[in-house]
Amino acid sequence: MALILDGKALSAKIRESLKEEVAALAAGGTVPGLAVVLVGDDPASKIYVNNKKKGCKKLGIHSEEYLLAASITQRELLELVDMLNKKPDIDGVLVQLPLPGHIDERAVIRAIAPDKDVDAFHPENVGRMVAGDPLFLPCTPAGVMELLREAGVSPAGKECVVVGRSNIVGKPQAMLLLHEHGTVTICHSKTKNLAEVCARADILVAAVGKPRLITAGMVKEGAVVIDVGMNRLPDGSLCGDVDFDAVEPKASCITPVPGGVGPMTITMLLKNTVKAAALRAKKKGR
Repeated sequence: MALILDGKALSAKIRESLKEEVAALAAGGTVPGLAVVLVGDDPASKIYVNNKKKGCKKLGIHSEEYLLAASITQRELLELVDMLNKKPDIDGVLVQLPLPGHIDERAVIRAIAPDKDVDAFHPENVGRMVAGDPLFLPCTPAGVMELLREAGVSPAGKECVVVGRSNIVGKPQAMLLLHEHGTVTICHSKTKNLAEVCARADILVAAVGKPRLITAGMVKEGAVVIDVGMNRLPDGSLCGDVDFDAVEPKASCITPVPGGVGPMTITMLLKNTVKAAALRAKKKGR
């Protein structure tokens, strides 16, 4: 039986620690603040934004929500981002992706001040992460690393395979595993012999958004399997990128969906926001 990596339990543990940090900052006159911008009415994004708001409230983080019509112009959105960059009580600015097709996502990401970019998508923060000198770490990959740490799994010297090359998960996940001395392979839609490559992995991270893509035949006996996927099936149920029931007997550790990586993502966002507030407090104290 594999060890189930419980993201809910670890998330709760980290949030308790963050709650203490927030209280200490507030006692010193700095209340962490997070602004979330949602353009349009994507149902999944609405749920995610609502969960962020709840998380902030429980920790004592000041949160602001900006719900904008899908018809907003790029210029109007950039003006809002600029205003939030200058707002002294806001430490983190997050523009929920995806954005409507008429808005250039890259331009919006670049417009967020790097020291308020708690999603860690700004090119400066991406560059700092690659260089091994991060200000903030991208939330989902950072959550995966916390789960590995909690389970006592070190990537050092291990064969690590990441399935998926998105800027949000795949690429930064590979980089964080590399920084922990893993030997990393990134797989994608053009990878030949995907099953064979996956079967070499000591640590396998699936982040491609295809229901149950990873089958038992693609997993080495005793591998650590991290499922970042969150897919809604026709019957309304959720499943990951890994065929959990088939793979779990072969794995040494595995994340469930839901309840694995998902809860960690928002917790890492809150952690980045608290870090940004601590940096603001430090500047004030100079």
